Amino acid sequence: DEIWLIFTGAGIRIMQGYGLTETSPVISSNNPRGSKLGTVGKPIRGTSVRIAADGEIEVSGPGVMSGYYHKAEATREAFTEDGWFRTGDIGELEEDGFLRITDRKKELFKTSGGKYIAPSPIEQMIKGSRFVNQVVLVGNERRFPAALIVPNFDMLASYAKLKQIDAVTPAEFCANDRVINLLERQIEALTPNLSQYERVKKIALIENEFTVDGGELTPTLKVKRRVVEEKYRDVIDAIYSSA
Repeated sequence: DEIWLIFTGAGIRIMQGYGLTETSPVISSNNPRGSKLGTVGKPIRGTSVRIAADGEIEVSGPGVMSGYYHKAEATREAFTEDGWFRTGDIGELEEDGFLRITDRKKELFKTSGGKYIAPSPIEQMIKGSRFVNQVVLVGNERRFPAALIVPNFDMLASYAKLKQIDAVTPAEFCANDRVINLLERQIEALTPNLSQYERVKKIALIENEFTVDGGELTPTLKVKRRVVEEKYRDVIDAIYSSA
């Protein structure tokens, strides 16, 4: 959305769309006659979109493939019993017909209460804080979502000087109760419209940045959630044991 606003402000129109190779490839698109910020437009003519119970986007239409070449099992898994293609993406179909993508299905996790949570949109909200550098939501099979946060230590240093907080090193910042409270308040202010089960209840501050060399990020800088969860298993367990 931020990039869209920058280009639009410069007089450059961007029409965001959505599709997969299996859908030839366009499913939906904004266009000069109708566009909406934060969406990938309305389904193109002849293409139907629906949202499954778990939030997955399913598609039907003449542009959808008939199957994978010589891969019968993969083809069966790709389609519902009534013939709709499973995109693997999570989204919302708004009342006015615009489609919004929120996450990849494989990124979803389920709380112990049975609620599915898409972490990426919540992480983006939290990154709205100038004190947050990186964030990873956790909570699979747990009672509530929590967040592992790598703070923006430069911003915290300025804040600490202003507020006379006794912290200098990353380790000191991560252990400081006033800093933790600051970030908790920031998260609460940035996520007011989340459902109760989506709200971050606890956080843990991490000293070291997630990197490609460290194994937490892919070469395209996407978070390897399983790697992060395994690497910080003790930290995550401590979050929930103290709750």
